Amino acid sequence: MLLYSSFLPALEPLAHLTIWSKSELTLHLKSIAQTYPVTLESFPATRPFREFPYNYLRRLNEYAWDDYLKPPSRLSMRKYLDDNNAKPQVRALRYPARVIAQLGLAQSLENNLEKLLYRYQRSPEAAQRLAQMRPDFLFTMGTFRYEEPAIAAAARNLKIPRLAFITSWDNPSTKRRMVFNYEGYVVWSQEMKDQMHHFVPASRRVPIYVVGAPQFDVFYQPRFEQSRAEFCRENELDPALPIILYAMGSPNLIPEMTAVRHLADNITQGKLGGVQLLVRPHPLHDQNREFQALRDLRPKVVVQDTRQSTAADVIYRAQDESLIRQWVNTFRHCAVVVNLSSTAAIDGALFDKPVVNLDFDPEPAKKLEPMIKEINHLWTHFKPVAESGGLWLVNNQSEMIEAVSTYVKQPELHREDRCKMAGFVVSYLDGNSGARLAEALMDFSKNHCLKKS
Repeated sequence: MLLYSSFLPALEPLAHLTIWSKSELTLHLKSIAQTYPVTLESFPATRPFREFPYNYLRRLNEYAWDDYLKPPSRLSMRKYLDDNNAKPQVRALRYPARVIAQLGLAQSLENNLEKLLYRYQRSPEAAQRLAQMRPDFLFTMGTFRYEEPAIAAAARNLKIPRLAFITSWDNPSTKRRMVFNYEGYVVWSQEMKDQMHHFVPASRRVPIYVVGAPQFDVFYQPRFEQSRAEFCRENELDPALPIILYAMGSPNLIPEMTAVRHLADNITQGKLGGVQLLVRPHPLHDQNREFQALRDLRPKVVVQDTRQSTAADVIYRAQDESLIRQWVNTFRHCAVVVNLSSTAAIDGALFDKPVVNLDFDPEPAKKLEPMIKEINHLWTHFKPVAESGGLWLVNNQSEMIEAVSTYVKQPELHREDRCKMAGFVVSYLDGNSGARLAEALMDFSKNHCLKKS
């Protein structure tokens, strides 16, 4: 996001940036350090919280806030996913959490938990390096992850102001509690800002910058454009035929292979006419086993290789320019996007591609059908998109085939609503969100750091 958006060119004359990264790919991008005032360094070592009392208190806090705010997304995940995997002693925390929420003590619990967590030093290395550097402020992009809150805590203990980027539109309403409050926030849209004010009350007292989505700047950059002929050659596709793209979501959430196979079978049997299917797996998918049956359907069906690297741990992975080019041109050259309630719907809309969105569980047992209905019609971040009119919600496999076939023939269908849908989520459709992010950092440094330090 920082390396390939309009961020670094805009920041270059204004400040020096030190990036701490776990990705070996990022650390070896010497060309970046030679072109811009950037220092690339390895990420400080961090350690986890001890299970007791820290993690138990964190779970108690999450349950209390879920009962207090009753966010549809969080309650839905608790019902269908999280609580099924939680230890009995963790699930038991729901009962005292309910009492805490009913008494209106959720904020008091979180305030005291925050103080406790600050006293637990998870990264002595970060504290030492920050003490030596004394940066004007810390910009953190992983407030909901495992590693970066450890760095944020070290910065706070050194009285270094912190600006937190909420890096995805679903984060305020679907993620666990951040616990730590920051001295400022960056978000994509006014909608995200409103959600932050709702889910994180302390955010009402600090600056929140609305900059758009810098990761989508690459959609507007000529250097990532490929001709259709070149893209199709690289992906073993026929440039003369429309490309139906099935963009798969996280394998950890909802299985989608039955829907993919059904679409693939219909295309190979010619039931949708002269089209071809490109299956874009989520990078976390094991593409060597699960997708072999689809590879046997070539040339009408192609499985894209989206794996970021061979690193076992997700946190060490990163996209290089070739994978970003693949991502951009996959959506640029497809005719229709099929997905299940993912950001791929916005990827497609940004290129004015018709979007088909599953409103059913494609697996035969349909165990997750109620949750999928809730995602599309209750979840805070996706309900406005699903019900915007900018995509086609389908209730079964037959409707999916009908929607795809219709969109191939009428790509202009729902165009106006599709554009509004994209603008609602990302705010700006100009490819300059990285530059606005740089402006936000400089404003934070100038107007909010001195009073905090």
